[in-house]
Amino acid sequence: MKSRTLLAIPALAAAFALSVVGCSSGTGSPGGGGTAGGAELVLGIVQEPASWDPAQAHVGHRLQPFQAAYDTLILREPDGAYSPMLATKWGYTDDKGMTFSLDLRTDVTFSDGEKFNAAAVVANLEHFKTDNGPQAAQAAAIGSVKAIDDDTVEIQLAKPDPALEYYLSQALGLMGSPKALGSDAIDRTPVGTGPYVMVADQSVVGSQYVFTAREGYWNPQLQKFGKITLKLLADVTSRVNAITSGEVQATLLDPTTVQQAEASGLTKLAYPTDWQGLLLMDRAGKLNKALGDVRVRQAINYALDRETMLKSLGGGFGEVTSQVFGPASTAYVPELDTHYTFDKAKAKQLLADAGYADGLEIEMPVLTPGFETLMTMVTQQLADVGITVKQTSVPGADYQGLLGQGKFAAAAFNIFQGPSWVASKLLLSTDGLYNPFDSATPELTKQLDALQANGEDKAAAQAINTYVTENAWFAPWFRPSQLYFYDAKKLTVVPQTQQAVPSIYNYAPVA
Repeated sequence: MKSRTLLAIPALAAAFALSVVGCSSGTGSPGGGGTAGGAELVLGIVQEPASWDPAQAHVGHRLQPFQAAYDTLILREPDGAYSPMLATKWGYTDDKGMTFSLDLRTDVTFSDGEKFNAAAVVANLEHFKTDNGPQAAQAAAIGSVKAIDDDTVEIQLAKPDPALEYYLSQALGLMGSPKALGSDAIDRTPVGTGPYVMVADQSVVGSQYVFTAREGYWNPQLQKFGKITLKLLADVTSRVNAITSGEVQATLLDPTTVQQAEASGLTKLAYPTDWQGLLLMDRAGKLNKALGDVRVRQAINYALDRETMLKSLGGGFGEVTSQVFGPASTAYVPELDTHYTFDKAKAKQLLADAGYADGLEIEMPVLTPGFETLMTMVTQQLADVGITVKQTSVPGADYQGLLGQGKFAAAAFNIFQGPSWVASKLLLSTDGLYNPFDSATPELTKQLDALQANGEDKAAAQAINTYVTENAWFAPWFRPSQLYFYDAKKLTVVPQTQQAVPSIYNYAPVA
C-alpha cells in the first residue's frame, strides 16, 4: 500500500476573479480591541506541538497553540467566513482556477525583526511542501510559488484545489520567519508575526507554554490578553480537575465529566465537528472477501443500534447519523442521517443474500487505550447478526498509520467533518489517507472530478454523499458533540465551526 500523508482534520473557495475582500482584519472574537492590560488567558490543551516550526502544524486542537505566535495569510472567522489577515485580498486570476494571487500587508514584521513580504511567503510555502509535516497534503496541489513584487504572491496550481483558501487559513497559511525556518531553534521556540511571543524561560516541554502580548503587533484588536498560558493536560481527569479548581479557565472535556463541570458552575459549549463510526475500507474484498459485497457492508449498517451507542458512548451528546458529511458541508443531505435504521432482521437477510447465512469474521483494530468500550459494543451488535469481530489491540501512536497502510479491512475511528472537498479528499480520493485500498468507481470519480473543478458544486457534493452512503463505504454511528467548558465569570468564548476547540482569537476577557 502507498504511504499516506496525514490530513484530518478540522466553506471552500470556488474559482473567482481577484476580488477585494477588505483592508483590515476581522476580529474573529467577541469583545473590544487592544491588548487587555494584565488580563491572562489560561487554557488546558490536549496535546502539545512536537515542533514549533509552522510546517509541522496540525489542525483542530493542535492548530490552536500555533495561532498564539503565528498569523495565517487568511483569517477564518468563527462561522467559517474568511477575512484579511496577512493577505489583504486574494483570488483566482484565471478562468480555470489554476492561478491564485495574494496581495500582502506591508507593515508587518516577524518577532525576530525580519520583514514580512512576498519573499517570506514563498519561503514558507516552499518549506511547507518539503518539510513533510502532518498536514503536508494541504500543499499537494501547489506547483510553484513566486513573488510578483514585494507585496504580491502568485501560486500556480498543478491541479485544481477548491480547498486552497481554506488551507491558507489553516496550517498552510501560518507564516514563520524565513531566517528561522527549518532550524533547531524554531523547533523549540516559535518565530512568527503573531499577536504573542513565547516566554522561553517559563515554557516547559510536557508542562506549559507561556506567551505575552507582542510589542508593536500590527493588529492590536487580536491581542485580547496581556498573557496566555497553555497547560498540557493530556487526560480528561486532569482537565476537569484543573478547570473546576480554577487552575485553567477553559478546556475540552467529555461526557463522563460534564456533571462535575456543570456542578462547578462552568459554562458548556456543545458543537459537532467529527463523525464516529466504522471505516469499511476494503470495498473490493482484498483482505476480507465479504466486505467486497455491498450487501455485507449494508448489513453492518443495519446491525448498529445508533441511538443506544450515542447514549452509552457519547452520553447522549450528539446526533445519530448514517452519513460522513456534516451539516456545515454543502454535501450534507438531511434524509441520509436516517438512511440506515436499526434492523437486525434486515441485516441477517442481506448477509444471507450475499452467501453468509452462517456468518463471517472481520478483523478490526482496537485503539488502546481509548476504544476498548466502544469496540466491545460494536463486537456485540455485529455478533447479534452473525458477524464475528476479531479484535487486535493497536497502540494509539500506530493506529492512524496502520489504517493508512491498509493493514485492516475495517476499523473504528473519529474523523473530522470538514468542508466538502476537504472531507472528500481525505476519505474518498485514491490518495486519501482513509481510502488505502484505492476504492474507485466511474460514477464516483466523475462526481469527485466535478467537485474538484468547482468546490461550490453542491449537486456534485450531494451526489458523492448519496453514493457512498447508499453503497455503505462507511458505517457512521453518530456526530459526537465537542464539550468545551469555560469560566464565564472570566471569559467570553465563541466556538469555531468545524474545529474541535475555539481559535485563539475567539476568547476575550469579561469586561
